Amino acid sequence: MRLGEILTTERLRIRTWQDSEADRAFFHRVNSDEAMLEFYPFRRSREEADDLFDLMLSRIRDDGFGWAVAEDRESGAALGFTGLARIREEVIGAGVEIGWRYVPQAWGKGLASEAARALLVHGFDDLGLERIVAFAVTRNVASIAVMRRIGMRARPDRDFDHPGVPDAMPQIKRHVLYEMLAGDPRL
Repeated sequence: MRLGEILTTERLRIRTWQDSEADRAFFHRVNSDEAMLEFYPFRRSREEADDLFDLMLSRIRDDGFGWAVAEDRESGAALGFTGLARIREEVIGAGVEIGWRYVPQAWGKGLASEAARALLVHGFDDLGLERIVAFAVTRNVASIAVMRRIGMRARPDRDFDHPGVPDAMPQIKRHVLYEMLAGDPRL
């Protein structure tokens, strides 16, 4: 999402990451928690997460938008990693990705879909994007359900083996790709 902007939904406040201890600690959690990373190849130490956090903040400054944190509107508690960000993997292709990763306590409540709908509006209406994609491991039925729920359409001709996943992890190598174009109906 756009640098410095705050999106609000019925239950969430979505904001740009800040260079604070609270945000760094939460970023480490979403990059080290086993349950949250079932479909990811790497768990990061705090030092590795801090390095990735610095890279993410740099990219947000360079691009003018990027990943964000989703907070509970009432309590202010951080619930998830979400947002829109430029794709940097050549195999996937150029464009902008929408993504989400929530704490287990937030699962099954529709929060990822709620945030994603607001982010699609922001991406198309505020950022003027023409195309937004999402991708997930083929077995990640929860994320694929969110993609369908928000109106994205499957592009089986664009499914791919993720270049960032080691060949020794074939169970999470293959990814499905979904997309939405600016003129597509939004759910």
